[in-house]
Amino acid sequence: MIKVAPSILSADFGKMGEAVQLIEKWGADIVHCDVMDGVYVPNITFGMPMVKALRKYTTQELDVHLMITRPEKYVGQFCDAGADWVTFHPEASEDVEGALAKIKSKGVKCGLVVNADQPFDIVEPYLDKIDMLLIMTVQAGFGGQSFKEDCLEKARRGYEIKKAKGYKYDIEIDGGVSPSNIAVCKEAGATIVVAGSSVFKAEDPAAAVKAMQI
Repeated sequence: MIKVAPSILSADFGKMGEAVQLIEKWGADIVHCDVMDGVYVPNITFGMPMVKALRKYTTQELDVHLMITRPEKYVGQFCDAGADWVTFHPEASEDVEGALAKIKSKGVKCGLVVNADQPFDIVEPYLDKIDMLLIMTVQAGFGGQSFKEDCLEKARRGYEIKKAKGYKYDIEIDGGVSPSNIAVCKEAGATIVVAGSSVFKAEDPAAAVKAMQI
């Protein structure tokens, strides 16, 4: 069954503690935290203090997606703040292997992200070292964008390699995911999906979550 990770980017930033508790109440599996620095992406959200604060409000896994430059400088701090997963964009890093090793040294699961405008090749050298392969089906930086189905070809490639090599990484799809396209995400190999607007703006968020747990 696909796990659903609602993104708190779509929550009310004045009620973040309540938002993570609602995610659990709605029956979702993971809390997705989008960290943006205004440099790698043209938007700013929050950093380590917010992750640390959220940790106090939930026992669910915190999936922290770093959309920041030089993530190797900060991954350890996000781990210490309470992240259970830390993913980052390899093209934004000057030391991909070092960052992955740092995350693992903290006992946290590590992953890499393929942005919508990036080729799959950027992650291929590291697939034997990761716990999660995150495929963006929008351009990273803003919530509420439309799902780009052609990006799922990267997920399919990741799944083929995973199967052929016996790798164990999860495949996460992020960007415009909703009950209307969840079937094609699963077909592409997804084991986790990030859903923001389709959960937080749904008339019945719990029903939206359940509809994606297929």
